[in-house]
Amino acid sequence: MTFHRQSALRALPAVHRLLAEPAVREKLADLPSALRVSVLQEALAELRAMWAGDGPAEDVWARETGAEAIAARARRAADRKLSPRLRPVLNLTGTVLHTNLGRAPLPPRAIRAVTAVAAGYSNLEYDLASGARGSRHEHVEARLVALCGAEAALVVNNNAAAVLLVLSALAAGGEAVVSRGQLVEIGGSFRIPDVMAQAGVRLVEVGATNRTHLADYERAITPETRVLVRVHTSNYRLIGFTAQPALGELADLAHRHGLPLYEDLGSGALFDFAARGVGDEPTVSFSLRSGVDVVTFSGDKLLGSAQAGIIAGAARWLEPMRKHPLMRALRPDKLTLAALDATLSLYLDDDLAKAEIPVVRMLTEPYEAVARRCREIANRLSPLLAEVDVRLEEVDVTSRVGGGALPQVELPSRAIRLTSPRMRAGRLFDDLRTVPAVPVVGRIEQDAVILDVRTLLPGQEAQLVDSVAEAAGRWFPGG
Repeated sequence: MTFHRQSALRALPAVHRLLAEPAVREKLADLPSALRVSVLQEALAELRAMWAGDGPAEDVWARETGAEAIAARARRAADRKLSPRLRPVLNLTGTVLHTNLGRAPLPPRAIRAVTAVAAGYSNLEYDLASGARGSRHEHVEARLVALCGAEAALVVNNNAAAVLLVLSALAAGGEAVVSRGQLVEIGGSFRIPDVMAQAGVRLVEVGATNRTHLADYERAITPETRVLVRVHTSNYRLIGFTAQPALGELADLAHRHGLPLYEDLGSGALFDFAARGVGDEPTVSFSLRSGVDVVTFSGDKLLGSAQAGIIAGAARWLEPMRKHPLMRALRPDKLTLAALDATLSLYLDDDLAKAEIPVVRMLTEPYEAVARRCREIANRLSPLLAEVDVRLEEVDVTSRVGGGALPQVELPSRAIRLTSPRMRAGRLFDDLRTVPAVPVVGRIEQDAVILDVRTLLPGQEAQLVDSVAEAAGRWFPGG
């Protein structure tokens, strides 16, 4: 038996009547009155949409139109409206600096620092010692100077902003000389030539794509030259028949002509990963020791902190940036500075950095340690997956650094491989990434879901098991 469609729709209770129902008042008691009305209207609209075609069956009608059922539907609508859109996820892609997943996770110490500053007022631009106005840059400059071996340092809101500020302050209206092999493009179509144009700088390309010599730079210097630029190709490598001048040679050339040498390191590193057998990324201090006058690099990549652009180098060249009109538009907020300051403090000791900075830990964690964690997780997942006919295997895989850093580095890792005779990998993958609790993001390879344990943070093992169990509830035969 079915109700006539129009009769069913007319029989839906009005909002003002629902508001008088005890079940509705109890379910929505914590909501402001305007929001209560809004979500009840949304719940009724959903019911009307359900019955836009044929009328509902009698049992469905009785189940869905009672006050308690409508209140529950309205509560779900309210929860959707009030839930944050930016949510935590479990990264099991094996990409450490996954741009789409927020790049570097913060160290616990940085999280505590951000929470403390966010919860109230702070001395962001107030000098507690003198009682006078202070500078927000003072909170991190001393640490950056010490760690980089620089005379001065500034922080802006990302590395693209740092590049723009450096070029605007040092070379606006003049020329900047750069090798053709370093005219990079990074994510989002951010190109060095475009930034130079935006900064009012005329680009002078020298050399060839694969080989540029010191003489190429020297021939390009004119009275209009304001800066020599070196761009570290952190997101790709030129190999084979290639050549670039050594940093020291380029610095000597710049200084003979009274020019600054500026290097955009891109990812940048304060930790010497190369010394631990991970890639060949030069440290920031190496560049400055080699004679570079100004370097820029990211805060949320290899450094492992919040999104920021860091400028370090000689005080005489940073001073125009400090006073530049763009500085106010590009300056970092208090939460960024709190996270960055706390993270930088961990670089005072290499062992402390490896233990507490997630990016450093993940990039240097031995394969054997990853394999042990993988085995422990597999032991917990196997029984529940066996119930839903999902096969679990432990397999060797390769993790990546990501974030445009160390493109050739392969990190041996261990992963959980999920397959099912009843479901394609796409179904397993989609159900894992859409669980209401904490979404699980892995990757698909050869019709199997791969969950790379290297990028699972310590303490997230129980969350992973719970999320997989939640997804498995959809995988029962007929589910």
